[in-house]
Amino acid sequence: MRTTISIGAGAAAVGALAWGHFEAGWVRLEKLECPLERLSPELAGVRIAHLSDFHLGFPSRGEQAVLRAVEWVSSREPDLVVVTGDLVSRRRGEPLLRELLAQLPNCYAVLGNHDFAETRDPFATRSPLGDLKPATLLLDEATTLELRGRRLQIVGVDPRSYRRGLAQPERLADPEADLRILLCHFPNVVDRLPKGVFDLVLSGHLHAGQITLPLPGRRIPLAHPHWRYFHGLYRRNGSTLHVSAGLGTTFVPFRFLARPEATELVLVESA
Repeated sequence: MRTTISIGAGAAAVGALAWGHFEAGWVRLEKLECPLERLSPELAGVRIAHLSDFHLGFPSRGEQAVLRAVEWVSSREPDLVVVTGDLVSRRRGEPLLRELLAQLPNCYAVLGNHDFAETRDPFATRSPLGDLKPATLLLDEATTLELRGRRLQIVGVDPRSYRRGLAQPERLADPEADLRILLCHFPNVVDRLPKGVFDLVLSGHLHAGQITLPLPGRRIPLAHPHWRYFHGLYRRNGSTLHVSAGLGTTFVPFRFLARPEATELVLVESA
């Protein structure tokens, strides 16, 4: 009896590892309506591709997810591409990162804690990234562009100042902009913002849990069970927050009920 149980448990463990390995590369490519409270009619239908958490340089099928996601986004030709941090986990991932960013049109990026090895992950190494041209890297900086005759502002948060409680992105917000977008690797930034200062907040960090425990009607992210926002769309503080499941992996090269994803957000006015 004990032998049978041991064999069954071993088979289940092997099956779970095999599935986790497979799921780490099984990328979801999703088009999602993104409602905003304040949206100029001219900007309705604007498409923003949101990517996050590449973690390049770490051996994982997540690299295949990144490659497929970039190919998909490039083929979609969105109005804007944003990448919300944790671009590399090891320096050796930088050449591929630069090659991929060059394929993304009108791309803006911020960094995450793994890019500076500010993590408990023993496999991460400090991989400082500088200029990412042709992509625009924003570290506690803002930039404004014109889209469909309207002024769109993008503000990016430096993960180092955020974690030290020093980031104040609201000070960079332009009240005259028709649409204000905040890029921050950490989704909890939305709770630190004055109400309505940004229309759209885009984040990553949590990998939709990466390894999750299924319960009736919900999933519990084992690595971050107490985080309020770990995947999808939220309405908070007069802003719409989108948290990407990301594409790569950390600690272990597996995902379980937390598929990697690339999302094309289509801006619509909220009802």
